[in-house]
Amino acid sequence: MKKTILVAAALLISLGAIVSCTKSNDNIIQRSLQLPEQDYDYQTTNYPSGFLENLGGGFCDFCPTPNGSGFINDLPINNATATLGRVLFYDPQMSLNNSVACASCHHQTTGFADPVAHSVGFGGRITPRNSSSIANVRFSSNLFWDSRVSLVTDLVSQPLQNHIEMGMESLDNLTNKLSKVEYYPELFQNAYGSPDVTQDRIRDAVAQFLTSMVSCDTKYDHELPNNFAGFTPLENIGRELFFSNKAKCSQCHAGSNFKAPDNDPNSPYSLPTIKGTANIGLDIVYADNGKEDGQFKIPTLRNIALTAPYMHDGRFETLEEVVEHYNSGVKAHTRLDDKLKTNGTPQHLNLNDVEKMALVAFLNTLTDQTMITDPKFANPFKQ
Repeated sequence: MKKTILVAAALLISLGAIVSCTKSNDNIIQRSLQLPEQDYDYQTTNYPSGFLENLGGGFCDFCPTPNGSGFINDLPINNATATLGRVLFYDPQMSLNNSVACASCHHQTTGFADPVAHSVGFGGRITPRNSSSIANVRFSSNLFWDSRVSLVTDLVSQPLQNHIEMGMESLDNLTNKLSKVEYYPELFQNAYGSPDVTQDRIRDAVAQFLTSMVSCDTKYDHELPNNFAGFTPLENIGRELFFSNKAKCSQCHAGSNFKAPDNDPNSPYSLPTIKGTANIGLDIVYADNGKEDGQFKIPTLRNIALTAPYMHDGRFETLEEVVEHYNSGVKAHTRLDDKLKTNGTPQHLNLNDVEKMALVAFLNTLTDQTMITDPKFANPFKQ
């Protein structure tokens, strides 16, 4: 059973119209919203054995408890609130001129990344960085490529207010605008017990939806208990290389989330945050300095086969190019990460063609087909 909520309002402007950042656009889009009679279950995630216990990968002093409560972004999830967050995530009325939704740059079919090097923001503006995957933000606190925030609520609000991405510089204008949209009073009532649209509720609802997006149902996860007996010979060669001292991939992409859990002792929060950034020798001189000195976030490799193009600027179109960078292309930047050096100089892995193909084959085993097809994460608006 589906319930269809029709928005009876006129579409008064073209979706492509360019509007000044200083003025809110309260016009409402005519849309058809389809939600299940009973909210999807966003609270339950069927984690594979050992997934939560091994998130730290042996690198961090602070690792999660079995229910995941050790991470600052492991938010309590209410199904009605996550449902509201799903609608907000896909609604272009979250942008100044009704043209850009969060989902415009984070597509379910591509692992909630953007398949272009630089995303198109409101009014046709182009983002300076690639829009990376937002899956598994529940287990991360190095958010954005420069790791500038730790909380997923900030991950939500900054693009909303960015003058390139969504242009809603005043969140008061956003709350006033959404309060006039026919379907939101009921959704906010279901989620929070009153129809009031507030900034905190918007951030919280989208954050709950994002933290419910957990990728943990891959071929790798299925074969781990079987000692990878179901892997092809090429996938097993790649797996052994990935965790070996020759390729050293797992030194940066560690644990069950395949990302760097480096603690930040200067965290302002009660729990240590993860600031997993590194200079990986992409350039000698950086046009974009990242966090500092060309250091950028070390992302999770889950669904990496879906999230091309790669790196903060989308310079690599394929995984083969990424592997070749580490094989022969690492540049001798003065702040190059120590893990990418051999005797003080950039490492050269000297992988042969079979080994390079094997690494790519292994990376493909990290694709989660369930997450990218699950209807509870899909666009709730009728197409």
